Parts: sequence; structure tokens; C-alpha cells
Amino acid sequence: MDKVVVVILNWNGGEMLRRFLPSVVRFSEAEGGKVCVADNGSDDSSREIVGREFPSVRLVCLGKNYGFAEGYNRALAQVEAEYVVLLNSDVEVTEHWLSPLVAYMDAHAEVAACQPKLCSYHRRDCFEYAGAAGGFIDRYGYPFCRGRLLGNVEADRGQYDTVMPVFWASGAALCIRRKDYLEAGGLDGRFFAHMEEIDLCWRLRARGRVLACIPESVVYHVGAATLKRENPAKTFLNFRNNLLMLYKNLPEHELAPVMRMRALLDTLAALHFLARLDFSNFLAVWKARRAFVRLKPSYGEARLENLHKAVLADIPERMPLSLLWQFYVRGKKRFSQLVEGRWS
Repeated sequence: MDKVVVVILNWNGGEMLRRFLPSVVRFSEAEGGKVCVADNGSDDSSREIVGREFPSVRLVCLGKNYGFAEGYNRALAQVEAEYVVLLNSDVEVTEHWLSPLVAYMDAHAEVAACQPKLCSYHRRDCFEYAGAAGGFIDRYGYPFCRGRLLGNVEADRGQYDTVMPVFWASGAALCIRRKDYLEAGGLDGRFFAHMEEIDLCWRLRARGRVLACIPESVVYHVGAATLKRENPAKTFLNFRNNLLMLYKNLPEHELAPVMRMRALLDTLAALHFLARLDFSNFLAVWKARRAFVRLKPSYGEARLENLHKAVLADIPERMPLSLLWQFYVRGKKRFSQLVEGRWS
């Protein structure tokens, strides 16, 4: 069995592979890692590019586009390794990026998964939106990061260069024990894409496992390479999957009050899109809520399983506050301001 395999899920990303796979192969293999590309039924030249230009890379053909979540589930079923790294195809890794992740996991058996520090590929002195220096969520399920609150992304000045437990590690570069991944049920394939890594990390954390960010490891992420931010399809998936995640994982005493507040907040979000005459995203929010109501009964069994297996009544990294209130009303725009007095 391999120690660590870097798995890149690809769908019609031939040019991304040609651009970013060289650094992944060069720096990962130098540290003893193997590289695998799992192709989600691409109809471009992706498979030919991998076979012709990257002979050391293993190619797994999945046959059709299963989405991010189920695509990785199927890919990891075909990989034998102690650790697997789920890596986006639009990530540039750096020299010695892999060894700090593996070394930390080796030294901390309680840690199920970790992530590197994610910086922006286009603005390399800034954090990247989808992960930054580790993820958290607030009481109502809104995700944020050490280095990014809502749309406010901080410059990286080394202020978050300490190893820290987090609530979720970014799926853009997620190093996870394959055993933990499988025991937790993997990513929820019904999500298709978006929020799936937060849902997985919530299950792991509730069951007593730990997530962490290891800033000694640095990668650069393009981000929004498949769906641009505020694309209606992305809005739909984010809102629907966030509600499903809350329903699957919230403790019983929090479920009703949190869902009532989310109904209000989602209404305000939809009206915000409407006020901007953004009718597509306005409709996407309402369609997401209708889809949640329709799908909710099919998630009852998953909710019962998660509650049964949970060992933590209170997850420290799930903030007991409203991110929207802190950001818009109290003017806290940086992670360090949000958690002042709680964590350094």
C-alpha cells in the first residue's frame, strides 16, 4: 500500500492539467507521493494529455461526470494508500508542500485530515477564497476561513502561520486518512458539488476526530475555475447543500431554531439579489429551498446515523455567533477580529 496518493479529479480540464500537473508531479514524487488523475467522463483531450505527457501519473477513468463528491468516492475506492490528497486541478503546489502534511498526520493520530495554506494564484500575497488558512462555520451554517470572511479576503502577512485546529479543511487541497474517509462514509454524492467537504469534516469532527491547517505547506489556487462566484448553478448548490448539511448534522435542540433563522436569512439573501435585478440568482435561492424541502425526508436516516455516532456535544470550532451580524453590523472584517479573545 502506498503512503500517500495525490488524486486530482478532472472534468474537461485538459488545459488545466497541462498547466498545473507538472508542479504536482515534480514536487509530489520528489517527496515519495504518487499522483493519480481520476477523469469524470471528460469529452476533451484530458485523458490523452495525461497518457501522453505524464507517463508516471495513474489515470482512472470513471466513465461519466459524477460530480465532485461522488467522483472522489469512486476514485478513492480504486486507490490504496494510507493518506490521500484531494487536489483541485487548478492548484499550483510548491516545493516541499507534501511532507509537512504527512509529517503532521504521522505525529498526530487524532487528526483525520488537514490542509495546506491556500493562497491566490493571481494575487499571490493574498489568501484564496475557498480555504485560506482553514475553515470554520457560524451558528447558522455560514462558512468562513482564517483569512477570509464572506467576500473579504485578507493579504497573507504571516498572521495565520500557526498550526491550528479547524472545523473544515478545504476540498481544494484536502489531505485525509483514507480509513477515516471511508469510515465516515466519504463525501455525500447527492450533493454533487459544493459544501461536501464541510459536511464530511462536520461528521468527522462530531465523531471526535480533529481537522487542522498546516501553514508550512503552501499551495496556490486559481479558484472558481468551474463555476464563477454567484453563478446561479453555484448559488443553487451552495444554498441547497448548506441546508441539507445543517439538517444532517445539527444537534436536535438546535435544529428548529437554526432552520427558522435560516428561512429568514435566505429570504433576505433572495431579496438582495432581487434588489440588484439579479433574477437568476433570486430564483436559484428559492429553487434551492424547494429542493431542500423535497429532499429532506430522504436524509432522515443519515441524520439519525450522524447523531448516533456523534461524541462531541459542542464542537469548539463551530462558532456560537452570527457571521452576518458580526460582519455587517459590528464591522468585523478579519478573522482575527472575529475571534478576538477566543483564539490567537
